[in-house]
Amino acid sequence: MKLILRWVLLAAALLMVARWCPGVAVRSFGAAMVAAFVLGLLNAVLRPLLIILTLPVTVLTLGLFVFVINALLFEMAGSILKGFEVDGFGAALLGSLLYSLWAVVIDMALERIFSRDLP
Repeated sequence: MKLILRWVLLAAALLMVARWCPGVAVRSFGAAMVAAFVLGLLNAVLRPLLIILTLPVTVLTLGLFVFVINALLFEMAGSILKGFEVDGFGAALLGSLLYSLWAVVIDMALERIFSRDLP
């Protein structure tokens, strides 16, 4: 239940990012659901590999290169999917930052909701 609720909320967050960030477009809520799923897959599979491969650059930039990796994955999802479009690296960077912030808020809220002990 928690996973499905997180997926729906992240799709809604992606719609808000598209509304606030010029250069990011999502056609429908269904496209946002697919995009949130693909972003989750990319972050689970490719992100750890990219972080390991770029570890020297990440250390030299004091971790700031991770933002570049996030933006590249965000832009990659936009190039793969038809209902989710990202116009350039700047839009991908801003969109990935906003999406990450929303994801943190959603995770904190869900953790608080689902960690309560039921009587």
